[in-house]
Amino acid sequence: MAPILEGGARGSNGIAFLVAGGLVYEIIAFSCSSPQTTELNADKRAPTLMKWVHLGQALAAVTITIAAIVDPVHRTAIVVGGLFAMASSEAFYLHARAAGLQGAADGLPGTETYR
Repeated sequence: MAPILEGGARGSNGIAFLVAGGLVYEIIAFSCSSPQTTELNADKRAPTLMKWVHLGQALAAVTITIAAIVDPVHRTAIVVGGLFAMASSEAFYLHARAAGLQGAADGLPGTETYR
């Protein structure tokens, strides 16, 4: 077996590998899709998009809290990681909304048409 995948506990490195890989995919999907849509169509959809961002933040807070209760050994890492992700998500969306509203004010078109 390759040294990078060897470890003390059986399966731990495989799980860590999957989590790290999955996280990369999630970060790329997050940073490319939803904030971009918010920016491109902020003049029409920002209030609705931000509502769902904030509902997602609430769900994330509950999920992080449950994980921290269930896994007290890793509580600090769970809370710090969760708070970091929540803060960076909020920053991305706030920037996207501001840039999109400025773009709309400057006459830049969105990507959606309405009847």
